[in-house]
Amino acid sequence: MGKIIAIANQKGGVGKTTTSVNLAASLGVLEKKVLLVDADPQANASSGLGVDIDTIEHGTYQVLEHTVSAQESILKSNTPNLDIIPAHIDLVAIEIELVDKENREYMLKEALSSIKDQYDYIIIDCAPSLGLLTINALTAADAVLIPIQCEYFALEGLGKLLNTIKSIQKTHNPSLDIEGMLLTMFDSRLRLSNQVVEEVQKHFSEMVFKTVIQRNVKLSEAPSFGESIIVYDATSKGASNYLELAEEIITKNN
Repeated sequence: MGKIIAIANQKGGVGKTTTSVNLAASLGVLEKKVLLVDADPQANASSGLGVDIDTIEHGTYQVLEHTVSAQESILKSNTPNLDIIPAHIDLVAIEIELVDKENREYMLKEALSSIKDQYDYIIIDCAPSLGLLTINALTAADAVLIPIQCEYFALEGLGKLLNTIKSIQKTHNPSLDIEGMLLTMFDSRLRLSNQVVEEVQKHFSEMVFKTVIQRNVKLSEAPSFGESIIVYDATSKGASNYLELAEEIITKNN
């Protein structure tokens, strides 16, 4: 039975998509069967894995609409053991279209239930908002991973996200867990980065992953080649950080 992990934070630019793509790729390299679901209308996870988003006929939009099955929307990626359900800019419209549908928060959960057994992990890359798309992802997920950027406003908005998670636990998904908080874009030379790490670890101790994702040029370059960091440069610091995170998650879930 696959574990579904939503990667969410309503703040933009905290490394959600970078984490979704590279954690999924790292789990794949560690011989887990992985599906990445792109639930962000910007479709960066799709293009970051080399999908030509202009040619997509079936993707997250059609899956949420229930016009095609999740199975029919799956594409193979160029990373071992990693499949993707891609997104397209059309996905922007889904929130309006679902608004008067019954059980609108459960559309993704229903769609993924038929393929959950085919994978060890299903990773959902969420949009940088707390709208209906993200609520669908959190309702479908077994756990949520929260990336936190090592910058000044890191903890701003975190309370809002935790409240959203609480209300989803209460109303739609009582078994939703917090997989952990992941510190991203860490620069050991900056005093501020070190302070943010200390602050987050002090407040959330057990909930914070031991792995910290360091700032890395190769991580920023990889998406423009349509590759995960594992395919782009397996020897880079970014690749070893994400492999370490994948190992930490596998150990935790065993």
